[in-house]
Amino acid sequence: MPPSILFIAATIALCAASAMAGPAPAATPLWVYVGGKTAIDLFRFDPATAQLTAQPDAAPIAGGFLAFSPDQRFLYAIATTVQSDKKQLGEIVAFSVNRADGRLTLLNRQPSGGDGPCFVTVDPQARNALVANYSSATVAVFPIASDGTLKAASCIIKQTGSSVNPKRQTHAYAHSVNLDPSGRFAFVADLGADKLFVYRFDSGSGTLAPADPPAMVIPAGSGPRHFSFDPTGRFAYLVNEMGGSVIAYSFDPKSGGLAELQQISTLPADFKGNNTSAEVLVHPSGKFIYASNRGDSNFITIFSVDAATGKLSLVGYQPSLGKTPRNFRIDPTGKFMIVANQDSGTIVLFSIDDQTGKLSPIGEPIPTVAAPICVKFLGEMP
Repeated sequence: MPPSILFIAATIALCAASAMAGPAPAATPLWVYVGGKTAIDLFRFDPATAQLTAQPDAAPIAGGFLAFSPDQRFLYAIATTVQSDKKQLGEIVAFSVNRADGRLTLLNRQPSGGDGPCFVTVDPQARNALVANYSSATVAVFPIASDGTLKAASCIIKQTGSSVNPKRQTHAYAHSVNLDPSGRFAFVADLGADKLFVYRFDSGSGTLAPADPPAMVIPAGSGPRHFSFDPTGRFAYLVNEMGGSVIAYSFDPKSGGLAELQQISTLPADFKGNNTSAEVLVHPSGKFIYASNRGDSNFITIFSVDAATGKLSLVGYQPSLGKTPRNFRIDPTGKFMIVANQDSGTIVLFSIDDQTGKLSPIGEPIPTVAAPICVKFLGEMP
């Protein structure tokens, strides 16, 4: 693999760290990275003109999900590499980022600590990257050196459990790992076990230990997938892939405890057909929640948030203008969303109404080199 890499261009939203500061003006064009099944694409986005410009070439990293370090000097990607014996090796790959032109330089790679890596995040202290390995139901922690390179895993935990679906829940499947704003607690949504596992996280030692209680039990057959905190850190939201629902929680930052507030469907009452929900994100203002839906649905569900209670009310549905909207992000200004339609191989730019949260498409769908799985924006930090 070449040591430095160019990419393509699109618009997107801030990472969890910048989300905590709420919408902020973006004075300069932003780099947008789109992780896909076979490559990472780069786009240049100008929020002043709402223009996305594709950059040439792509990084041949198969896997797709991406995470920046808090200072955005480094990018971490999950990857699946086919070896000479045709076996697949899960990996986490480290890049340095040239903020001037968006170029990436390969630093190093480590085995991901399991099979089928599907999610990566970096702790607020920039000491560790955490990876969820779907097929092996393992969660691994990788210490980060001062130069951004990854050390060998310091902790690997295997989750166990099963649930009611005989095709998809015969054993545990770790689908994502997220940290609370302080970085003291890790939350792992497990599709197979129908649980949201909760761990105490020590960034200094790079270790995880079960919290008390060690998990939130999700309704049978729901298939928990992704998890997102609101900008205040008071509330958090879980999207259930198989159940087509979002669960709202209040969060206790001292104990790491979650208390369920509400369960709400991501689908219209009269919806008929196949659906799997994929992503959930909170608008940087905290006023809206968005959830993506795939299959016969292919739309983004829009909710408004009661600031006092954290509960959700349905606003409406926006077609994704493509097939399989697996992931999406919101830009730092809170004015735009980019939706990645995996099976169409496109990204779509939407404007966001700051009063209602509704989405309006801008231009036509933009093709990517690889089937897009994840979108991340590189911009100015608060």
